[in-house]
Amino acid sequence: MVSRVIPVQSFDLVLFGATGDLARRKILPSLYHRFQLGQFCDSSRIIGASRSDMDVASFRNLVADAVRQFGQKDEVNEEDIAAFVAQLDYVAIDAKGDRGWQDLTKHMRQDVVRAFYLSVAPSLFGDIVTRLRSTGIATDDSRIVVEKPFGHDLASAQALNQALRANFEESQIYRIDHYLGKETVQNLMALRFANSLFEPLWNSSHIDHVQITVAESIGVEGRGEYYDRSGAMRDMVQNHLMQLLCLTAMEPPGNFTPDAVRNEKVKVIEALEPVKNVDIARGQYRSKNGNGSYTDHAGNPDSQTESYIAMKVQVANWRWAGTPFYLRTGKCLRERTSEIAVFFRDPPHNIFQGSDPAKGNVLVIRLQPDEGITLHTTIKDPGPGGMRLTEAALDMTFADSLPEAERPQDAYERLIMDVIRGNQTLFMRGDEVEAAWAWADPIISGWAESRYAPSQYDIGTSGPEDALLLLHRDGRRWRSIGK
Repeated sequence: MVSRVIPVQSFDLVLFGATGDLARRKILPSLYHRFQLGQFCDSSRIIGASRSDMDVASFRNLVADAVRQFGQKDEVNEEDIAAFVAQLDYVAIDAKGDRGWQDLTKHMRQDVVRAFYLSVAPSLFGDIVTRLRSTGIATDDSRIVVEKPFGHDLASAQALNQALRANFEESQIYRIDHYLGKETVQNLMALRFANSLFEPLWNSSHIDHVQITVAESIGVEGRGEYYDRSGAMRDMVQNHLMQLLCLTAMEPPGNFTPDAVRNEKVKVIEALEPVKNVDIARGQYRSKNGNGSYTDHAGNPDSQTESYIAMKVQVANWRWAGTPFYLRTGKCLRERTSEIAVFFRDPPHNIFQGSDPAKGNVLVIRLQPDEGITLHTTIKDPGPGGMRLTEAALDMTFADSLPEAERPQDAYERLIMDVIRGNQTLFMRGDEVEAAWAWADPIISGWAESRYAPSQYDIGTSGPEDALLLLHRDGRRWRSIGK
């Protein structure tokens, strides 16, 4: 195993819900990859904790199988797997009872970073953090990591934050949103604040509008019961898309420190105008060619929950007045893709007589599946025949530009290592979560009170017709999904 990175300091990471789906698919394979690249020191340990009765050997076998199944295929190495699982331990524990807590106490070491990852249902957060404190397992410099959803509405988010803050300081709490760990999301900040090219143009004087898209090709099969209580607004817009909006619209922070960055993100959320029903398009996918509909997958034939949502959002401040942000996300769409597209204004005057006027440049930040940045520019069409204009793309695909071995393979890798380093920059702060819910709640209650039912759209399309009209009436068009 070749070390390519500087190891973090020694740690004990306790993973609650260690036998669950998220742990097996994402968290443990991500930890394996960071171990494989040499980021763990020899004394670091991962302690699995769940209610499942198993011994350490059984847990190690479970983790090894998870790495083989969900790890990057070209990086799965049996020798590395054996070395990785040797640093694992396990405690069977009852989050709501007394079983296992004394055993966990005996496993914890002094003079190392103590981090606790709660990959469990939010209903268990309060019980676990209270017992971590009451048993003395958590110290004043321990770190606690919690997964979304961070509440179901403002009231539940406030209650969750209160439970966390009753046992930990805000500086110890890491609310993880894996979108913020994506290489391209962080490159958005580098693009804006480490280059003098774009930031002077990053305002309503030069930018016509912004489109933020998170499209998924799969449906809600397997999680229909949860999703039907949530919907696209709660599941994606209030957190993932909100974070992308904040990073796109925020003012330059004074420095790249956690609170400086998060202060500016909160200001964006607080500047968001209320969204009217007329500026929202909601959809629900329907069966096509024998594929099940949303209501089939949700197990609720009368469901009014949206699997697709698009909306026009206005940021009411000096920088963005008059420049709308269009957000859209949905299930069972044509392709899986996530991107931020910044549409610059058209040139004010066409000097090339006889040619079509040049269109504004478009900067596309691709988050998935192929991370990268593309700037669409206007150039002369090569060849004789006069001045004819055409479009060319300046493309930087990260897979082609950066050494594969040096890049984290999954957003969880960077975020978990940031927990160990004590860096909260890419994690949501409590007031940020509450501000997002304070904006989202009236939107959700607005269509509930008006009985605003979602429109139907076919599986494999770009969404409902209502979403197209949302832009058409402003004289704009969505970028094609998958192009």
